[in-house]
Amino acid sequence: MYTRRTFLTSTAVAAATTIIAGCGRTSDESAVTASTPSATPESSGVGKRRVGRSDISISPLVLGGNVFGWTADRDRSFEILDRFVDAGFETIDTADVYSSWAPGNRGGESETIIGEWMRSRGNRDRIIVITKVGGEMDGHKGLSAANIQRAAEASLKRLQTDYIDIYFSHFPDPETPHEETLAAYQKLIEAGKVRIIGASNFSADQLRQALDASAANKLPRYEILQPRYNLYDRSDFEGPLKDIALSEELGVITYSSLASGFLTGKYRSEADLGQSPRGGGVKRYLNERGMRILDALDEVARRHNAEPADVALAWVIRSEGVTAPIASATSVEQLDTLVRAPTLAAALTKEDMDLLNQAGAAS
Repeated sequence: MYTRRTFLTSTAVAAATTIIAGCGRTSDESAVTASTPSATPESSGVGKRRVGRSDISISPLVLGGNVFGWTADRDRSFEILDRFVDAGFETIDTADVYSSWAPGNRGGESETIIGEWMRSRGNRDRIIVITKVGGEMDGHKGLSAANIQRAAEASLKRLQTDYIDIYFSHFPDPETPHEETLAAYQKLIEAGKVRIIGASNFSADQLRQALDASAANKLPRYEILQPRYNLYDRSDFEGPLKDIALSEELGVITYSSLASGFLTGKYRSEADLGQSPRGGGVKRYLNERGMRILDALDEVARRHNAEPADVALAWVIRSEGVTAPIASATSVEQLDTLVRAPTLAAALTKEDMDLLNQAGAAS
């Protein structure tokens, strides 16, 4: 069972959630090289944001752990994690299946590295850990009660902790009733092994059904969403899903916040795709709209002496209803530009936001 720490709650949390103008409340890609960050969230005046109606508050940038054990080995991952915390941040996103897609991996590599890092640094009580269940792992998948129980215990062991701060349903499971899934989470919450739960990759209809099942059966509700969302990929979140998030006061942390690295500006032609193992996932952005977005990012970056990646993340941070974007880095140099995004978000003008929104609008 987790030890109850001193958390920001009620009035103090509510005040902190509205620091950045234009946010209703409040990437998993590599960025470009930049200098050491000039300010932490605290020193820049950017406060934490409450997650849904829970007692958890997070800074407006989440570190993506999908690269740990894949494009960042253990030592490099430790360096990145250290730098992230030193810059004043605390929330780390991973999943049990990270990074099963890499040759020689079976899943669990990211959780294992994060667990070893927290144990070696003795900082578990200062970290907000996000992980997920539902992807195929060790021959099991889905959101059945049995699989949630099995997967949670395995994640806790790899993370070397006795509780998970935010536990996500990684993917919807049409074969399992929401009531069964939520009842399984209730047992974990009552046992002190999970604090709150979230939904990733859910459609608006799936989320509505889950929230209704929660209310009707007095079961825990999803307090936070994790949709794909960035300047290019906007349709998954904007619309009915965003409407539910706002009306139900749900937290929102976005993945693919830099569009597989495209919004860093390092991919501007097919010749650039070989720069990274992720290059293949960027090709679909190399079109007129994608180039228009890069031009707008370049323009705003020049105005603020920033990098395109900073601006792309700052735009997400400023977007209505978003709590924080997820962004990952494979080096401390890449991380050093990402951590400047919350400060930049507070500095973006209406002109900047209008330019970015117009560039990212679907044709």
